[in-house]
Amino acid sequence: MTDECVTRNYGVGILSSNGAANRGSIIMADNTDAKGCTPEAVVVGGATAASASPLPANKFVARMPVDRYASEYNMNHKHRGLALIFNHEYFDIPSLKSRTGTNVDSQELKKAFENLGFAVTVHKDCKLRDILKHVEKAAEQDHTDNDCLAVAILSHGEHGYLYAKDTQYKLDNIWHYFTATFCPSLAGKPKLFFIQACQGDRLDGGITLEKGVTETDGESSTSYKIPIHADFLFSYSTIPGYFSWRNINNGSWYMQSLIRELNANGKKYDMLTLLTFVNQRVALDFESNVPATPMMDRQKQIPCLTSMLTRILRFSEKPNGNKAG
Repeated sequence: MTDECVTRNYGVGILSSNGAANRGSIIMADNTDAKGCTPEAVVVGGATAASASPLPANKFVARMPVDRYASEYNMNHKHRGLALIFNHEYFDIPSLKSRTGTNVDSQELKKAFENLGFAVTVHKDCKLRDILKHVEKAAEQDHTDNDCLAVAILSHGEHGYLYAKDTQYKLDNIWHYFTATFCPSLAGKPKLFFIQACQGDRLDGGITLEKGVTETDGESSTSYKIPIHADFLFSYSTIPGYFSWRNINNGSWYMQSLIRELNANGKKYDMLTLLTFVNQRVALDFESNVPATPMMDRQKQIPCLTSMLTRILRFSEKPNGNKAG
C-alpha cells in the first residue's frame, strides 16, 4: 500500500490561477508500519523519558488563576503564553517516508498562533532526546504571567505512538511535564495539544447523505484542590486506528482546517466550538482522489478531541491594563 494519494478539496478556497479547484495535488498519509523501534520505555540519558519525580500532589500549593466556579478561564494575564511546534519532515527510521508539505503546516500554524498572541518556537526534525529537552525547558519556566500553553506535533504516528526523528514515543511522555505537580505555574490554566499524525492504517470510506434521508468575580474565593491532570485538551487529526491525510502542496487536511478556523474565528468562538468547526471542515471539504488505487480512493477523515478543560476557553482580545496572576 502506498501512502501517496491525490486529494479532492471541496470549497476550501484552494484555487488555481484560472479559479478552478486544485484536484491534482499529491497527499500522503501520516502513518507507518515501522518495526524494530525502541520499546515503550524509551531510554534517554540513562533514564526513562518519564523518570522525573514530582512532589506528591497533596504537598503542592499553586496560585489560583481564577475563581473556583468561574465559567471561563482567565485570559487577561500579561502574556498569552508559549506555543511549541515540533515539525517532523525527515526521519532516521528507514521505513518512514519524508513528510512533504509539513513545512506549510508549520509556517502557517506559527502565524496563526502569533496572531492569537502566543510566543512561538518551532523545532524541526528533533530526536526524542531533544524533544524532551525542549519540553522540560518550557515546563521549568515561570508561567505565572501567561494565560495558557499550546503544543503542536506534526509527525508520523501509529496506534498510540508518535515518531520523533529517531524513535517512537507516547504523547504522555510530553504532556506529563505540564501537569500541576511538574509545572505549578500552569495549574488551573489551559494546556492545549494539537496532533497531526496517523493513529493507525484503517480507512474511512464515508457515507453519502441525500436530501430527504436525514432524520470573573464570584462568591468562592477560598482555596480548592483540582486534579493534576485537569485543564488539558488534546486535539487529534484523526480518530484512533485511522489514517490522517496530508497534501504535499497545501499541508495536511487537519492543519489546513485548524489554521483557517484559528485565523477566522480564533478570537470569536470558544475552543470547543472552534474545534467542532475544524471537524466540519475536514469532514466536508476533503476527500482522497486515487482512482488508480481503489482502496485509497474517495476516502474521508474526521478529527477528534479529548478534553479535560474545566471552563470555557476563548482567545478574546486582551484589554488595556492587563493583570498578572
